[in-house]
Amino acid sequence: MIVINIIGIAVFLGIAILLSKDRKAINKKSVARLLALNIFVGWFLMSFPIGREFIVIAAAAFTSIISIAYEGIAFAIPNWVNVPQMNFVTGALMPLLMIVPFFDILNYFGIMPFIIKWIGRALSFITGMPKFESFFAVAMVVLGNPDVQAVTATQLKQISKQRSVVIAIMSMSCVSAAIVGSYIQMMPAEFVLTAIPLNVINALMIAHILYPVQISSEEDNVTSVDTNIKKKIPFFAFLSNSIIGAGKLVFIVTVMVIAFVSLAKLANAALALIHPAVSLESILGVIMFPFAWCLGLESGEAFQLAEFMGTKLVTNEFVVMLQAQPLMENFSRHMQCVLTVFITSFANLGTVGILVGTFKGIVDIEKNELISQNVKFMILSGIIVSLMSAGIAGLFAW
Repeated sequence: MIVINIIGIAVFLGIAILLSKDRKAINKKSVARLLALNIFVGWFLMSFPIGREFIVIAAAAFTSIISIAYEGIAFAIPNWVNVPQMNFVTGALMPLLMIVPFFDILNYFGIMPFIIKWIGRALSFITGMPKFESFFAVAMVVLGNPDVQAVTATQLKQISKQRSVVIAIMSMSCVSAAIVGSYIQMMPAEFVLTAIPLNVINALMIAHILYPVQISSEEDNVTSVDTNIKKKIPFFAFLSNSIIGAGKLVFIVTVMVIAFVSLAKLANAALALIHPAVSLESILGVIMFPFAWCLGLESGEAFQLAEFMGTKLVTNEFVVMLQAQPLMENFSRHMQCVLTVFITSFANLGTVGILVGTFKGIVDIEKNELISQNVKFMILSGIIVSLMSAGIAGLFAW
């Protein structure tokens, strides 16, 4: 099946090239470098002893932070924590009340922006990709939407409208470092943490395949990134806002999960009137099955994965994590890997609306209209990046 997995990666890349806005303008050298970097990162984190140790240490660090968060939760509401099995909100979401402010503090004092800047520069140097786009690719999987757009707002206003579309396409593969703690409470930490750098690389690569833009050396810079945007208010006022924002995030994710699961059940009830065997999951499974099979799975697991993939794209990753969590022990290691990596991002249809709205508040009307006209590339990018990341990680998980 590893041969199918390799062919699948080629198929996903081929689809991106086939659907490119301008195939002749694709920077083949940079794409080749990004693909090679993809494979190296996947191998390093999944198979090389030092990389494996790094994953173990990172997972332990997140687990320690979450354990401390539980102490705060238990102080206020002990009967929610001191139970045999915590519910989804307590176990996965309430730690965000500490984790989000923690990462915001790192941003406030310039620690995360410094790290992002230099990783972005290194990525640009290695791959030959533009500096700002490389910076943005790294920043978006640390800060998440819409913070990354806010931090880069000044330069987003200055770059060309074509580059704005590229940035919007890349943004579909966002994930916030603060929310990773919730992910590893529900899915295998090694695969969640592997997905993050792979998404950075693939978002950059697929965006430039789908919507290639020629950039002159004069345009290729990162000069107007407002890394001190949160220093405009006093620290304790900032911290209070961050904590309140974390509370809103917990509430938003909770109500979205309730709404999406309920609407999916309602859709299934309506579809059952047509035929008892028809469900939203089965329809999505049929649509996504060829792509799931290309990830090197047996037909049975491929169809299960296809159902999860489709559900994630029309709802969100938390809905799938709740559905998949009780079943993970029954899955093969390869299935666990490709499933976890595929769903570790904000790539879903709801994110499209969020991004269009966010960019509308930052860029001018002409740029926003061009972004809106290219929503199809945003959706394609979200799907293909997730498939590529899952395919690359899957090569090293058997």
